[in-house]
Amino acid sequence: MSTSYPSAGGNRPGQFRRTNNDPFAHIRRNSRIKVPQIRVISPEGKQLGIMATEKALQLATQVGLDLVEMAANAQPPVCRIMDFGKYVYEEQKKHSHAKATASKIKEIEFTARIAENDFFTKLRHAENFLSHGNKVKLRLKFRGREMAHTDIGFGVIKKAITELDGMGHPDNDPKLLGKQINVMLTPLPANKRKPKFTTGDEELPEDPDVSHGDEDDEDDEDNQGQTTA
Repeated sequence: MSTSYPSAGGNRPGQFRRTNNDPFAHIRRNSRIKVPQIRVISPEGKQLGIMATEKALQLATQVGLDLVEMAANAQPPVCRIMDFGKYVYEEQKKHSHAKATASKIKEIEFTARIAENDFFTKLRHAENFLSHGNKVKLRLKFRGREMAHTDIGFGVIKKAITELDGMGHPDNDPKLLGKQINVMLTPLPANKRKPKFTTGDEELPEDPDVSHGDEDDEDDEDNQGQTTA
């Protein structure tokens, strides 16, 4: 039975990763640039004009940098003299930050009998999360006999969605799942956000995933005498 190995250099783990998983492997640089002529940009971003690829590579080598193809489909291709390692690091850093921010889901919890001041405090938290580009899950929990009046809970959630419509939009309609109503808000593009309760410059709370209010204790009385399934 034949076994597949990397085509060159043996089965070294580092080389195997570059061959299969390197997102920058498609970017031609240095000796991999085979066209005879290219348009060259200096490390400072200055246009150096069209020159022979070999000469451009010599210029890059003289200053200890790389010749990197930036626009392969241009005629002739555009290449820049740069520190390719630094370029990769900066791109990965930006991608990681954007991915981490986009993937964070913050959760704001309401109750059906939430006091007005608590309600708007939670809206401020939600608006702040949306201003930082986070998705926000609005959750309303019913306690005890409140399940007999789910319309009140839906009213609270719909009011919250309306108050936050300048910052985000619901991915779908609020849904009742068990004893709670859930809806996810996605932030609007940054240039379309219109905050009502914050300036957008506030720092996120230290424990932002769930915003609890002070109203939980007052619901304990409703739960007395209830049987838990």
